[in-house]
Amino acid sequence: MRPPVAERGAGAPGAASGTATSSSDPPATPHRRFTAFAWGVLTYNVAVILWGALVRATGSGAGCGGHWPLCNGEVLPNVLQIATVIELTHRVMSGVALVTVVAMFVGARRAFAPGHPARRWAGWGLVFILTEALLGAALVLLGHVARNESVGRVYSLATHLINTFLLLASLALTAWFSAQETRPARSRNKRTFSLAAAAPLVALVLVAVAGVITALGDTLFPSHTLIEGMRDDFSSTASFLIRLRIIHPFLAVGAGFVVALAAVPEYRARHTAGLHALSAWLLLLFAAQLVVGAVSIVLQAPVPMQLLHLLFADAIWITLVLFTAERAAYRTSLPENS
Repeated sequence: MRPPVAERGAGAPGAASGTATSSSDPPATPHRRFTAFAWGVLTYNVAVILWGALVRATGSGAGCGGHWPLCNGEVLPNVLQIATVIELTHRVMSGVALVTVVAMFVGARRAFAPGHPARRWAGWGLVFILTEALLGAALVLLGHVARNESVGRVYSLATHLINTFLLLASLALTAWFSAQETRPARSRNKRTFSLAAAAPLVALVLVAVAGVITALGDTLFPSHTLIEGMRDDFSSTASFLIRLRIIHPFLAVGAGFVVALAAVPEYRARHTAGLHALSAWLLLLFAAQLVVGAVSIVLQAPVPMQLLHLLFADAIWITLVLFTAERAAYRTSLPENS
């Protein structure tokens, strides 16, 4: 899940946090190992998220009954049903994800000095992986799984989605900051993050929340043809989940416009190699996502397309977070009067 960002040497524009090094210093092998591990943790967590989407798309959320953390009240349940296999696999994967994030947190504290951003973001990663587990447990214990179509489930899924995005952002920033070699002087008066910088992030979260509601509607009330789906979208007797899904494509296009307003100027300016590459990837991924979304609508959201759509959404979010961090680092490196 790591976008190809060009390396920057010490003192290059846009270099972010880290510890200043000299040419006589030995290679920071532990730091490089930690960075590789952190990207691996991020990638694995994306895989866990995709499997969680498979749980929802296949209606397997009740595969372990209403029990948590046990499955059907047992440590080693009878796995004769495919729903149980899918749900139990997700729980095991989530447990491994928790262990990897804890290991990353411990590794960050050992590899970096106090105050280093990698330590701080690793700490936030630990916080959000714990809340992720609690929210997942709440979905099961509250019965917001399988065929449940209540408003409460919508709130639960939206909260879970926002927490997931915060987790991915924390893991991505941990990996990103751990790879930086220098720390530029920071001005107390210089603003590196503004409402304009936050707008694409907020827009993407809103689209993702609408997307998870849309995916739930597609799972609970599948349409067999495009015409049937469009008829259901505008039917006054249809479930609110069906009527809400018509909003998602419009929000996606609007969010794409907001992201383009931020990425296109940075792509043209070529302030740093990293910022140029991230802006290019951001535009490319968003364009591909719009195509995937359109195809998914035409095909009536088959499970493979839902998973691909989610994969692109996670990739866009991670790239946007790194783009925002890279842009803030570049602006921090500018002279005071710029």
